[in-house]
Amino acid sequence: MGEPLHTVLVERLGCRWPIVQTAMGWVAEPSLVVASSNAGAFGFLGAAVMTPPEAREKLLAVRRGTDRPFGVNFHMFQPGASAIVDLIVANKDQVRAVSFGRGPDAAMIGRFRDAGILCIPTVGAVKHAHKMAKLGVDMITVQGGEGGGHTGSVPTTVLLPQVLDTVRLPVIASGGFADGRGLAAALAYGAVGIAMGTRFLLTQESPVPASTKAAYLDATTDGIVVTTKLDGIPQRMVRSRAMDRIERSGPWSMWLRALESGRRMKAQTGASWPDMLRSARGMTAHGAMPLKQAIMAANTPMLIQRAMVHGDIEHGVMATGTVGGRIDDLPTCQALVDRVVAEAHDRLAALAA
Repeated sequence: MGEPLHTVLVERLGCRWPIVQTAMGWVAEPSLVVASSNAGAFGFLGAAVMTPPEAREKLLAVRRGTDRPFGVNFHMFQPGASAIVDLIVANKDQVRAVSFGRGPDAAMIGRFRDAGILCIPTVGAVKHAHKMAKLGVDMITVQGGEGGGHTGSVPTTVLLPQVLDTVRLPVIASGGFADGRGLAAALAYGAVGIAMGTRFLLTQESPVPASTKAAYLDATTDGIVVTTKLDGIPQRMVRSRAMDRIERSGPWSMWLRALESGRRMKAQTGASWPDMLRSARGMTAHGAMPLKQAIMAANTPMLIQRAMVHGDIEHGVMATGTVGGRIDDLPTCQALVDRVVAEAHDRLAALAA
């Protein structure tokens, strides 16, 4: 028998194992991308929260740390998006894929294809999978409701087979995966691999401060909640004092937080207020998001940054998948990937027997 973990994902992305490290803002930094890629997974750099100069610097840092192929995450509505696309194409010799949610149109996808770069959007609904397939993407990551951050209501065990039954593209399973049993289950459904976010966040090479990691490890499944108070769209977070305060706040408090976060983002990115307004309108037009929600969406990245970068869990928020409630260790990326692969081999062998 051949290697059961040698899937289309492995062949097309050039990694050793069908495991993807997802592009979490301020978490999927060079240290994590290098470690996950060198361990045999496929790492994504989280450039959606970077300015073009930051993206250039961090792309070079990944290239210095690994000769393995890796991916870059971005969205078309961030300030400087066109410059980041140019950077991705300029590094096509090692950047094998791009990921996005609300992302490029067919022309942009064609540009990536011409450069030999695979487009792998993340979707949380069947209709979005159909739309991405029509635009000509190469693979689709399906994130079920168990996923962290913005999330839908359909569990992975329902959404994954729905998409597999209706879209004739390789599908990567995401939302609720942390070990080899999950990888074996995803392959049994017909997926070509799994994508993990929270599990890679809780590794030694993750740049998240130790105090924030400790708060994640303390969280139980009962302590993980879904809120709409950040930007009006359901998001899955670790319950904390900051989240409790946000849950109790009214609409005026939400607007004030959004405006303050918008001011901070403007200072970080160098974008003008008209640029940010155009970005918000772009989100509205593409994602059917009311303008009020689009403006408030600036709030969440800044709150996440407080916890993920500064370790301020009193005033920041921590996005997590439901699976975070059962993670209790901080392995290296190499130890994690080795363990997932060994568990998957064991489960697949047991099923074959």
